[in-house]
Amino acid sequence: MKILPYQPDQSGLAYTVGTTLDRFIKLKQSDFPYASGELSQLLRDIALASKIVNRETNRAGLSSIGGAFGQTNVQGEEQQKLDVIANIRFMRALSKGGEVCAIVSEEEDAVIDLQNKSGKYVVAIDPLDGSSNIDVNISIGTIFSIYRRKTPVGSPILKEDIMQKGTEQVAAGYVLYGSSTMLVYTTGFGVNGFTYENSLGEFFLSHPDIQAPKTGQIYSVNEGLYNDFDPSIRSYIEECKTRKYSARYIGSLVADFHRNLLKGGIYLYPATKKNPSGKLRLLYEANALAFIAEQSGAMAVDGKQRILEIEPTSLHQRTPLFIGSEQMVNEIQSMILNTNGQIKEYHH
Repeated sequence: MKILPYQPDQSGLAYTVGTTLDRFIKLKQSDFPYASGELSQLLRDIALASKIVNRETNRAGLSSIGGAFGQTNVQGEEQQKLDVIANIRFMRALSKGGEVCAIVSEEEDAVIDLQNKSGKYVVAIDPLDGSSNIDVNISIGTIFSIYRRKTPVGSPILKEDIMQKGTEQVAAGYVLYGSSTMLVYTTGFGVNGFTYENSLGEFFLSHPDIQAPKTGQIYSVNEGLYNDFDPSIRSYIEECKTRKYSARYIGSLVADFHRNLLKGGIYLYPATKKNPSGKLRLLYEANALAFIAEQSGAMAVDGKQRILEIEPTSLHQRTPLFIGSEQMVNEIQSMILNTNGQIKEYHH
């Protein structure tokens, strides 16, 4: 009997698609011996919900689910139909998965207690970031943070389970629904990106061990608010123009951050006269992206301190955000320091 050694296929889809998200999660499960598989299952639940939202997003123009829903969320922002749909999809996936005890969502006024007595995790999520871009076919995304609850499993949810600093995150990530759909996440051991293969219904590892460039030539800011910015911010923007940096602003936080993460650049959403505390939400936007940024070698600050060190005081707390390549964030922080003498420079 002739026995031949296995020769991996070197051509076609079987060779090019590589490692699935599910297999990657299993391979990395040993990083969390205390989790006994719950965190891995939770990541799979998020991936499943994102596939459903991806489907809904792709057919939005054909199924009358674009446009405004007719209500406002707790932020006072007009909800889009897909905002509501995405919120429902993630709520269902996380509740049925059984690993989560509570959810903080941009679309909900209060903490959602899933009354899951075995749930060890709290998820903070923006189900559909940039949803106002849906009707014009521009990239949108989902942002999520995962925390271990502080109180004993099975006991009532308390404030300390929810109000945790970003440094307490055990995982964070985002899904970008664009020309291709990508899921990027970290568990504190580097950042990895996965691209969705529609024909197979699977995420495949496409961007292993993402390392953010130390500097870049892209700045992302809503310059329509220029006159409302602090003088130090205006000075930095003028310096970017003098250096002939490229101005790139999509108006979808996930898309802007993703581009700068891969190509090098800085995203700025400073405080303004209208929003003196900033506009982006700490728990389910800034913290998640800051965790990813630092794990890739980038930086995230609010102008006074690391985003991850901010003590949260309310569910929908807002914050200024300066995030991106380390040298660029350090530079704008130094300019703010020279203006008001308050900021201590942080080196990752």
